Amino acid sequence: MFEQKTRNKISFQGIILSVQPRSNVWRYRLDNRTHRLTGYNLFLKGVADGVECEYAVAVSEIQQMRHCFHIGDEISGTAWTKMYPKLEYADYYRVGNIKKLYEAPMPDESKSSPWIGEVPELPIYDWRGCRMLAAASWKSKCFTCKWACMANVTIEYNWGRTQKFRFESFCYGPKNCKLYKMGKPRAVPYKDCGSCYDTGWLDDICTEKRGYEE
Repeated sequence: MFEQKTRNKISFQGIILSVQPRSNVWRYRLDNRTHRLTGYNLFLKGVADGVECEYAVAVSEIQQMRHCFHIGDEISGTAWTKMYPKLEYADYYRVGNIKKLYEAPMPDESKSSPWIGEVPELPIYDWRGCRMLAAASWKSKCFTCKWACMANVTIEYNWGRTQKFRFESFCYGPKNCKLYKMGKPRAVPYKDCGSCYDTGWLDDICTEKRGYEE
């Protein structure tokens, strides 16, 4: 079904560039798009497995709530490389021995985006729901925002037989955010039907619990 690699345990140390929710998304045709929040991704600049680089580690909700990681903190720990690269966006997961070496001042939670203050618990993200976010926006002006998310996406292509995998960016932020851009409609392939396109109408359903400014 997908390539499997040998897992290796590594050590890492770095400064946090962004803290975002971690989500698994399941797509089927155009009338099904389910989101399941599984923890957080910490995006770091530092050393991983002896190499200087920028990378991401996946942490649990318990780890995030206990340590309150935020932008500017310097942390260290151990983690494992990905067994299934197509299924997981973060470079490393199953983090252990995690320590905060330096605690930066909490970023100012200003009223303007991107919002870079303390990240909320996962049930808050789940209640808010999300909209599709342009990949270019996620990589640039929205990258530090606590409402941005790069999700692991599974597409049910041939029911019960074949699945496709990719990564998609989403936004849990206020609907009136001036930085927000949906980006191009996303192709959702289905066996014998070619590709249909998610043009954003599912976003309205996913975020129907909140108003324009929430």
